[in-house]
Amino acid sequence: MRNWSDAVLKALLLGGIAALASAVAQAQTITGTPSVALKNGESFELADAYWISSNCKSMLVSTPEVEVLDGPPGITVAVREAMVTPRFWNCAKPIKGGKVTITAKEIEEPSYTTLTIRFKLKTKEGERQYSQVYNISLFPSQ
Repeated sequence: MRNWSDAVLKALLLGGIAALASAVAQAQTITGTPSVALKNGESFELADAYWISSNCKSMLVSTPEVEVLDGPPGITVAVREAMVTPRFWNCAKPIKGGKVTITAKEIEEPSYTTLTIRFKLKTKEGERQYSQVYNISLFPSQ
């Protein structure tokens, strides 16, 4: 009986150690978030910004805005007005919205970090805000 309880205790301890080791390995990455890699001077279209009603009509009264809440130096985020198709909501026609672009400038050393941006949307129902976190890998030009 004692051998059985020792075996169970060792298995539980080994499982606990394995769980802690895997948690430590992911300390710098937020799992489930989009990842982007940029070289110095590059731009990337990050996302579409829009706000719709239940019948796929745009509720925006102006171009969406974004601001960087937390991120590495040398990164800028901008929105340009555009017609976007909210396919996530199964909408078939383009609506008024914006394209969010991230640009890397003056990158001198490789780095890996997170970028948190806030979307600000002025709608017919008032101002709406939401934020998104991205994993960012930055590389200098060669």
